[in-house]
Amino acid sequence: QVHPVESGGGLVQAGGSLRLSCVASGNGFSRNSLGWYRQPPGKEREFVAGIFFDGRPKYADSVKGRFTISRDNGKNTVFLQMNDLIAEDTAVYYCNAGGTFISGRYFPNARSWGQGTQVTVSS
Repeated sequence: QVHPVESGGGLVQAGGSLRLSCVASGNGFSRNSLGWYRQPPGKEREFVAGIFFDGRPKYADSVKGRFTISRDNGKNTVFLQMNDLIAEDTAVYYCNAGGTFISGRYFPNARSWGQGTQVTVSS
């Protein structure tokens, strides 16, 4: 079982950038697909980006061209580089490990969520 721990959130002005990190301890990291989700205030958790075990990325339409997901298997870490941030990106961001891609969509592993990291974008 892989246990994610997120970091890197904070307060940033609109148009700024943040880089989130997620270290996922446990065996099998390099074989796992990974994903980032977010939960805006008062809304349900939503998919942001996912990455296959071989590094291929998938993105929600709302973040395409602004966010980049990457992974470093040697460090058991997945990253989310967020550029050109807007107020609508304000949310708690969660890392997920060991989910499944079906028809290009990442379905999370319900037993492998991190605690989340807060991202606040001021307009």
